[in-house]
Amino acid sequence: MSNLTEWWEGLSFALKIYWGLAIPFTFLFLLQVVWSFIGGDDFTDDNPDAVIDADHGMPFQFFTLKNLIAFFTLFGWAGVAAIDSGLSQMASAIVASVAGLAMMTATASILYLLGKATADGTLRMDNAIGVQGEVYLIIYKDRSGMGKVQIRVQGALRTLDAITDDDADIPSGKIIRVKDIVSNSILLVTAI
Repeated sequence: MSNLTEWWEGLSFALKIYWGLAIPFTFLFLLQVVWSFIGGDDFTDDNPDAVIDADHGMPFQFFTLKNLIAFFTLFGWAGVAAIDSGLSQMASAIVASVAGLAMMTATASILYLLGKATADGTLRMDNAIGVQGEVYLIIYKDRSGMGKVQIRVQGALRTLDAITDDDADIPSGKIIRVKDIVSNSILLVTAI
């Protein structure tokens, strides 16, 4: 412990500031990273569906707790490195500030881009028009009975209800093509 005290007393005032910022903020930064990976940064209420429905993306946020922690972490370490490399106190303050601001900007930009990277999993039935698939359950002729088809829509294999205007039943295993959408949820298909 005496070595630590001697080391601290031997530091210049500028190094004490940089080390005093670097050590605790590095700990907070690492804690923040671990907390984010285990999902601890999601402080939503008891109804996450309501929060998701109301979410319209994340605007660019520069002054956040995460960004300030990132700034002071890099500010401290860059200042220590600048002083240790022989730069003056003024030059080390400039280097540390620029490095901290760069880290803050990078963090804000990454969080902004992650907020914009959303995927809408809603099935848009119009995307099925023209797609080929296979009959899963027999489709009866002239719209006299509904069957099921398996088609790949929006990158996923889906089993959907289908009818046909063909003059003959379309048996299971037969290849079809989607002609149209009937009442938003039923496919109008024809045998190929």
